[in-house]
Amino acid sequence: MKIRTNNIDIEIEDTHPGDATDRPVVLLIMGLGMQLIAWPPAMVRAIADAGFRVVRFDNRDIGLSQHFDHLGSPSLLWEGLKFRMGWRIRPPYSIEDMAADTIGVLDALNIGKAHVVGVSMGGMIAQRMAVLAPSRLLSLSSIMSSSGARGLPEASPAVARVLLSRPAGRGMQAAIDHTVKLLKAIGSPGFPMDDAEIREKVTAAAQRSFHPQGVLRQMVAVAADSARATALARVAVPTLVLHGQADRLVPMACGEDTARRIPGARFESIEGMGHDLPPGVVDRLLALLIPHFKAAS
Repeated sequence: MKIRTNNIDIEIEDTHPGDATDRPVVLLIMGLGMQLIAWPPAMVRAIADAGFRVVRFDNRDIGLSQHFDHLGSPSLLWEGLKFRMGWRIRPPYSIEDMAADTIGVLDALNIGKAHVVGVSMGGMIAQRMAVLAPSRLLSLSSIMSSSGARGLPEASPAVARVLLSRPAGRGMQAAIDHTVKLLKAIGSPGFPMDDAEIREKVTAAAQRSFHPQGVLRQMVAVAADSARATALARVAVPTLVLHGQADRLVPMACGEDTARRIPGARFESIEGMGHDLPPGVVDRLLALLIPHFKAAS
């Protein structure tokens, strides 16, 4: 379902559309280049079965939400050099803009407050939302994410090589092959997924929407948002920070740093979890998330 908010079109899915009951809302924000269908259906069902209304959406520039190709395609080499040199990065749009989109999703659905959950870049958007509009959050859950502070550990060399490499060819199939390679590199060693299952999920996402330019713009927005780290001291909502001990893309120290910066935040690590959401990881996340929601509802 499309909604119009913040002057752009956003694709959403809602487990209880038009629900006027007192069922608390859980708003799920996905990560870099990932669409709303990346949320495991079993996770969405479990949260709904626990008594919550679950809302998911495609971030701007990805999936079926509005694309921003008119802003051009950034050079990752040049933007990466500016990041390493500490120079100012001017993104096509900001993480704060994406947080405003998220607040707009709540506005469009007439939802006053929600439990806000973000993974990876989605965690950054959720953090920004907690700074911008704390009155709209019942709670904050930041998963496999980072404060964006300078000096934090970076991706492992092996993962960085895959992340910054180009697909072996042009077109959708080459992009699918490259994405499968990346997801295998960052996956959870304690909860390995079958290669065929990974490829099936990546193919389904590409068939729903294939838009690599949007991923580049989102990457630049992430790199530009280093000031968020200082702003986290102003977050005043119940916060749960979850991170995998085996995360090779965003090392666990990044999650620990996020929790230290948010007053009263609770940090929990998950053994064997990398930077994905396989069934075993989902079970462990739910065991922590649902009590967190209920305590803050």
